Amino acid sequence: MLGFDWWFGVMGFSLVWMLLYFFLTTHFTFISITLYLHRSLAHRALDLHPVLCHFFRFILWMSTGMVTQEWVAVHRKHHAKTETEEDPHSPVIHGLSSILFNGVEYYRRAAIDEQTIATYGIGCPNDWVERNVYAKLTILGVALLAVIDLVLFGVVGIVIWALQMMWTPFWAAGVVNGIGHALGYRNFECADNAKNIFPVGLLACGEELHNNHHTYPNSARFSVKHWEFDLGWQYIRLLAMLKLAKPLHTGPVVERVNNKAAIDVNTWWAAVNDRFRIMAEFAERVMKPNVRAEQKRANCHQIKATFRRANRALCAHEVILNDHDRTKIVKVTQASPLIQRLYLLKLRLNELWRKRNGSTEELLQEFKEWCTDAETSNVRELNDFVADLKTLTVPQPSYSHSV
Repeated sequence: MLGFDWWFGVMGFSLVWMLLYFFLTTHFTFISITLYLHRSLAHRALDLHPVLCHFFRFILWMSTGMVTQEWVAVHRKHHAKTETEEDPHSPVIHGLSSILFNGVEYYRRAAIDEQTIATYGIGCPNDWVERNVYAKLTILGVALLAVIDLVLFGVVGIVIWALQMMWTPFWAAGVVNGIGHALGYRNFECADNAKNIFPVGLLACGEELHNNHHTYPNSARFSVKHWEFDLGWQYIRLLAMLKLAKPLHTGPVVERVNNKAAIDVNTWWAAVNDRFRIMAEFAERVMKPNVRAEQKRANCHQIKATFRRANRALCAHEVILNDHDRTKIVKVTQASPLIQRLYLLKLRLNELWRKRNGSTEELLQEFKEWCTDAETSNVRELNDFVADLKTLTVPQPSYSHSV
């Protein structure tokens, strides 16, 4: 039987056991955050078995002391107000270092705002345990974890507990919310600065794929490219096999029909559903090759350099452009009528996605007119792009509900 020692607890001094315990406990916390708080509650992308929900609630109460409704409300507001003054934690507004090293304070400021909780915290658990234990006795949960650490590892357990309390806020509130909107790569030109920090989501269980998530926030799977890995999605697949979880959405509802050449209402709704991937393809297949071609044709080194520097700005969503980017775009479009036409077509298509006031027939007609204008430009890459658009459709008739 293991004996208790005040200095080293019941486990004794073992660096291997300490590190293993620390990473297992913090990993369980991340699993609870990404599967329960994020994908299931905040975005309704995942159904979890009630027993699993209670397990995750207990883990979060003990390892973070966070209140479920507060976390969900703050996160939903972040998506609703991304990169604006009302965003609870935007590095674009507050600076990267502020969010990276002090992100938890920005979270706390938003969490005490009653209007934020009332507006964005709808649909969270409100049973007796939530009201009287998890939401009211937050200190008791983290204190219980401190006692467990102390019993297991003695005085050193207090150091482990302190690291546990810092680890999750730094990665979740700092790295994901900070670096995820400042550094990384983008698969899609969503209307904010969200970036994929790293293509392999291990430490934060897939939350590293932040651009993918902001593009399709209601998807239970964060990985999109075949070379990306979302550990959280692997857990979902395992839990689904055990009948403990059911993913509700995994991306846009879109199919392709070979040799389909007519634009119909299903084409329109499929394109709206998959608009971010479509705009990414427009950048890769149409804009970038023509910018490179115009750069090669330029007879002045300065103009060549202007085309090279403007490539990223021409492909980016206009919402995230700064004044320097816009200046580059003006110079390039003035130097090349072709790039000007392509850029205006891109802006028209982005504007078409945002329209919600017109009838389906009116929006479909505008989409057809855009495709016709694109085809008459006599740009081979653009004609191929439109031909692929025409093959899009939705797999069920109730397409309007998937927008």
